[in-house]
Amino acid sequence: MNTSNPRSQLFWLFQICGWLVYAILTELMIKVPSNEPWAIHIPHLIIDTCFGFLITLFLRKVFTYLSLLEFKLKVALHIVVVISATLIWTQIKWVTLQWFYGNFWLPMSWFDFGTWTSASLTMLSTWTAFYYGIKIYLDNLEQTQKAAEATHLAKESQLKMLRYQLNPHFMFNSINAICTLILKKESLEAVKMLEKLCDLLRHSLYTDPLEKVTIKEEIAILRTYLDIEKCRFADKLSVNISVEEGCSELLIPSMLIQPLVENALKHGMAADKTMAITIVIEKSKNTLIIKVSDTGKGFTHNESTKRGIGLANCEQRLKLIYGKAQRIEKGNHSSGGAWVCMTLPINGLNK
Repeated sequence: MNTSNPRSQLFWLFQICGWLVYAILTELMIKVPSNEPWAIHIPHLIIDTCFGFLITLFLRKVFTYLSLLEFKLKVALHIVVVISATLIWTQIKWVTLQWFYGNFWLPMSWFDFGTWTSASLTMLSTWTAFYYGIKIYLDNLEQTQKAAEATHLAKESQLKMLRYQLNPHFMFNSINAICTLILKKESLEAVKMLEKLCDLLRHSLYTDPLEKVTIKEEIAILRTYLDIEKCRFADKLSVNISVEEGCSELLIPSMLIQPLVENALKHGMAADKTMAITIVIEKSKNTLIIKVSDTGKGFTHNESTKRGIGLANCEQRLKLIYGKAQRIEKGNHSSGGAWVCMTLPINGLNK
């Protein structure tokens, strides 16, 4: 008995339970009402059930072979095989019953042949129908699972690609800023930036791109990034971060907020002007709201202007992770500057 896989285990479970049910029903509905002696009908019931059990195991083997043939031939051979098995099983049941009554051979009447063969054919046809019904169901379930796994792997691969896309983009900007400080001979500030950059690089290398982090952790790494940027912009940049009570332990995709802040600095900062960036994280009913706003240039009316890869990256990541349950909006303040608002479902954000 091969039980090395779940499908085989399921077959043996149904096979054994099914024939036990057959034996019980035959006993209650046929043997007991017929008033056969116990010394005859119990052994005959056991033989009847055992041969039915073995014949259906043979049918399973034959059906596996027939599955390789073309459809019309397969159907015809199935009918032939089931009818042949029916006749063999009927004869076994009849002959063994005659032996128990002491008759070496007693021909069947046409009535007996019809009733016994009909009963056998009904049982084997029912077994065949259940066999193929369960097989088709399991095949469809397996195909569905394979498709779901393939979709999941493709989604994971795309998420990894999007997450890793942020690393070289951010690293290039940071290293470029350090080089600028070195050229300006501001070595102390350059060293500070380099230390912060090492912390960010360590975080990037040791954080699984598919793993979510708490808002508290995301804000901590965001502050490290902002410390680097403050070395570049000094008094020209001010940042205010507000996290509503109860939000700190909620989970979000790693490095979700940082690229939005980076884009605000890269595309919103005007020369010789100060800029304030405000990050507000709060809950509203069943949603988490993350809003990043600035007092910079704002979005242009040209739709092709995406403010770099940051916003597009966030949109794609959120769509892959949360589907239609998320929403990301953007716009300009009437007083100047841009804002981006991400709305995420609370369910699935908890640890």
